[in-house]
Amino acid sequence: MVQRRPIATRDRKWAQRAATWLAQKDITPNQISQASILCAMFAGVAFWLSGGASAVWLIIAALSVQGRLLCNLFDGMVAVEGGRAEPDGPFWNEAPDRYADILILVGIGFGVGAPALGWATATMAVLTAYTREAGAAQGLEPDFTGPMAKQHRMALATMAAIVAVFAPVVFGLNTLELALWVIFLGTVFTALRRGKHMIAELKSR
Repeated sequence: MVQRRPIATRDRKWAQRAATWLAQKDITPNQISQASILCAMFAGVAFWLSGGASAVWLIIAALSVQGRLLCNLFDGMVAVEGGRAEPDGPFWNEAPDRYADILILVGIGFGVGAPALGWATATMAVLTAYTREAGAAQGLEPDFTGPMAKQHRMALATMAAIVAVFAPVVFGLNTLELALWVIFLGTVFTALRRGKHMIAELKSR
């Protein structure tokens, strides 16, 4: 059964070299996972302080989101390819992703003056992951389908931050608020889609 999220970047030579370097420096996968929480915290605070328009904070937010994704990439590579897996690795592999969803999406919500939308989006993001894990707990292959899986949410958040530097308002809405609505609606659809897949597979047993 495939347990890992398919990530094409794992096959890139630069990623493999970086993961090898981290493993040789005696940096553990759990430490990398914990660093991803810090990156997510920086991103959430930067989004909040940006007010949806401050170029400096938006750039910091975008870089922090990408830093968080790199941590998320390298923790698994150091654990699996580097042979450094730890007994409590499964917790640190999953929990930081959920913390990151909350910190980043809620941070965007506060930044654009729409905290309720931020919390609602974070809730749906966590629900998509819960649905995947609920299926895996029943022995099904983890469902990583989108359209708003983790990597899609983070890519959109990064893109929105960069676009907002040059165009804070799009179609009469704050660029980050528009992105938040897209993520919210996409995660609603993704959670429902994964739930439908899970029910169909359970019934086909």
